[in-house]
Amino acid sequence: MADGADAFCLREVLVAFTACLGEQREVRVDPYLAGWKGLIRFLNTLGTVFSFISKDAVTKIQILENYRNSDQREKYLTVQSMVEYELANGLVDLKKRSEHPDSGCRTFLRLHRALRWLQMFLEGLRTGEEDSKTSVICSEAYNASLANYHPWIIRKAATVAFYVLPTRNTFLENMNVGTADEAVAMLGDALPFICKVYDITEELYAQHKLLDLP
Repeated sequence: MADGADAFCLREVLVAFTACLGEQREVRVDPYLAGWKGLIRFLNTLGTVFSFISKDAVTKIQILENYRNSDQREKYLTVQSMVEYELANGLVDLKKRSEHPDSGCRTFLRLHRALRWLQMFLEGLRTGEEDSKTSVICSEAYNASLANYHPWIIRKAATVAFYVLPTRNTFLENMNVGTADEAVAMLGDALPFICKVYDITEELYAQHKLLDLP
């Protein structure tokens, strides 16, 4: 397990995703990225199994942080303001990825899809029995979410990698909040916020027909 600044703590993820939600159902970008950095630290505690997801997420976070540090930073304060700004200014490739492959909308969508997988996986860990097979939990979550957007070769490699996942208790211990029961309780607190952030984003992207950006 990593230590120091690189150590994962589920409580920090909970705080970040709680801070994502504005009073008007906005999703704030900065705490969203902070929450994702925490999730990446969690993935990294599990070795190289999830590197194909965590490495891509790191790249996407950097792209969005660059927008937040640019002259247009205020346009990227929330997901809602980002979508409005990029659509109004023709900054999104709606049919073919060509001129704006790293648009904020497209980049955020990739994190959004991966968040769905993590949300389902963590929910499976929370509700599973002590002897539940994490490979099954992870595969079911992956097949119901991210697998739809990956080519066959990646899907196959991921399925094979999931078979060597550690036990459910090892996952819970890696959450750094105490006992397995305490980790389960913390997941119960965290997942509704992650789910709400996901649902608001999904609704926004569906409204603007952005869920299938190339």
